[in-house]
Amino acid sequence: MAQRGNPVFVALDTTDAAEAAAWASRVAGAVGGIKLGLEFFCANGPAGIGAVMGEASGLPLFLDLKLHDIPNTVAGGVRAVCALKPRYVTIHAAGGPAMLKAAGEAARQAGGAERPKLLGVTVLTSLSEDDLDRVGFARRAMHEQVANLARLAREGGLDGVVCSPHEAASLRAAFGPDFVLMVPGVRPSWSAADDQKRVMTPAEAMRAGATHLVIGRPITKAADPAGAARRIADEIAGRNAAA
Repeated sequence: MAQRGNPVFVALDTTDAAEAAAWASRVAGAVGGIKLGLEFFCANGPAGIGAVMGEASGLPLFLDLKLHDIPNTVAGGVRAVCALKPRYVTIHAAGGPAMLKAAGEAARQAGGAERPKLLGVTVLTSLSEDDLDRVGFARRAMHEQVANLARLAREGGLDGVVCSPHEAASLRAAFGPDFVLMVPGVRPSWSAADDQKRVMTPAEAMRAGATHLVIGRPITKAADPAGAARRIADEIAGRNAAA
């Protein structure tokens, strides 16, 4: 079983269902949850999700689909994935108030007492200030754009947001202790940043106010994935994590 209170959702970023299932089996006792995203879902569908989660020893599922479409279509997508019983599902906060409210109502109707918690995607951690300028958000600084989208998510009835660790402290202060902050862009000091531009270490991100951390390659690409996950857990807990 997973370590009690472990905030790490391991990102299994692959289209290979067998590889993802093997990773899930290897790290199940060292992480707090499993994250599967659009890449995996498009390649393997619900059956692939079920196969992986069958190897995950009862861990919660974070289904990171980043839904973004007209309200009716997103609501239909949320209803469809409720059968998989994910703990969290993502939708783009930029989809607007009507889309957010439609998604929340669909989750309540289809999921019942076990409804997934919906998280609004604010600004992708792969984007920089220059990137925001190029896509037309020049009037707002990064932190302002993230705060605006988080506010839309909260007003739309979502349970939390996905944000960079650099926005976690301000969002925690603004929205209180019960607003879920799912934080990617987290890299241990001993790991490469890869394609993430706004990063922190796991311990720093938790101190900043993160609820959960999303960590992929530092775990899945390690020679010993479970060992890497335990090393991260030790770092978060303040224990000596020296190799």
